Amino acid sequence: MRFSPRVKTGVFVLEGVNALATSLYFYYLFFLMRAEHGFTNLGNLTLCATSGLVYTIVVWLAGKFAQRRGYFLALQIGFGCMALALLVGAQIQTVAGHVTILVMWTVGMCFTWPTLEAITSEHEPPARLQRLIGIYNVVWASGSGLAYFIGGALLEQWGRQSIFWVPASLHLFQLALLAWLARLARRAPPPRPKPEPQPARRASVAERRRSPVAPRVFLLMAWWANPFAYIAMNAMLPVIPKLAEELGLGPMLAGFFCSVWFFARALAFLALWLWTGWHYRFRWLASAYVALMVCFATILLGRNLWLLVSVQVVFGAALGLVYYSSLYYSMDLGETKGEHGGFHEAAIGVGIFTGPAVGAASLAFFPELPNMNTWAVTVLLLGGLGGLAWLRWRRQARSKGAV
Repeated sequence: MRFSPRVKTGVFVLEGVNALATSLYFYYLFFLMRAEHGFTNLGNLTLCATSGLVYTIVVWLAGKFAQRRGYFLALQIGFGCMALALLVGAQIQTVAGHVTILVMWTVGMCFTWPTLEAITSEHEPPARLQRLIGIYNVVWASGSGLAYFIGGALLEQWGRQSIFWVPASLHLFQLALLAWLARLARRAPPPRPKPEPQPARRASVAERRRSPVAPRVFLLMAWWANPFAYIAMNAMLPVIPKLAEELGLGPMLAGFFCSVWFFARALAFLALWLWTGWHYRFRWLASAYVALMVCFATILLGRNLWLLVSVQVVFGAALGLVYYSSLYYSMDLGETKGEHGGFHEAAIGVGIFTGPAVGAASLAFFPELPNMNTWAVTVLLLGGLGGLAWLRWRRQARSKGAV
């Protein structure tokens, strides 16, 4: 199905609200579980890994569902499921209840991100695809950053209910906006787009040929690197409440000082959207991977507030390039946008699960070493760097000349 520019603009609104709502609930659930149920780093990492496992299993299937049964239906299921889960979650007081609600909410979220990505990219020529993916990335990253920045203040000022009622209200708003967009899409189907100008086509082909590495290998490298970026990110987020306590920060100040990398990532998305010189360039992807690995260890092992703030700038920029690579190559080289979006998101789910799972396992086996989770994940990231190098040189030898 083709979507008019007006519909796609509405989808960007849905996307920004989705980023705000999902980040408010998920990131501050770790603060809630530590404050109300005494969760340690082990408990919060396990909680995050549980969500990641569910996301990995369901999101690829949800992407296929959206491709075959319709994007709007998939979004209705997703927003409705998340809203219902959070409305029930506001009444929950037990650990088992919170875990159940998190699983239900995660299943709903699986129907949203690959679908929003697919609508954004559907039937777009390469030149316009670069622009739309740029907008898409800046919107969701800004929404996530805003959520983390204000979430601690909401938690302190409005209490525990805020991380349920505020996101639930936003999801209900999404359902209303989605109904309007569905009517708009049916009422005024867009005309078939004109063929892309030859200069734009030639520029796209030239991009893919600017490197001796085959485009398909870039796609595989990006799919490999992106889960490791999420390994780093999601091995860090569940332990922020403990880190904030050690630095003397409450939830509000933790939100202020620990949201720097979110905004750095959003600015990186903006820069990568406007400048395309990184497309099909291995050195950019490899440099970003090394930077995020070093910054991850520095953030968690350092105990200086201003070091924490400054390193986050580099960490966010590195995460931005790795994520942008995965999404851009997925949409640039794939024809079935929903399925490719689902695979892209499933790879993210692998990272959301693996990072916290490795961190939790290391703390369970070595409880006397409080920083063992950081070292274990850092070693895992180092292994990922080796895999990236293998894909670059070994896969290239096998795929030479592939497009």
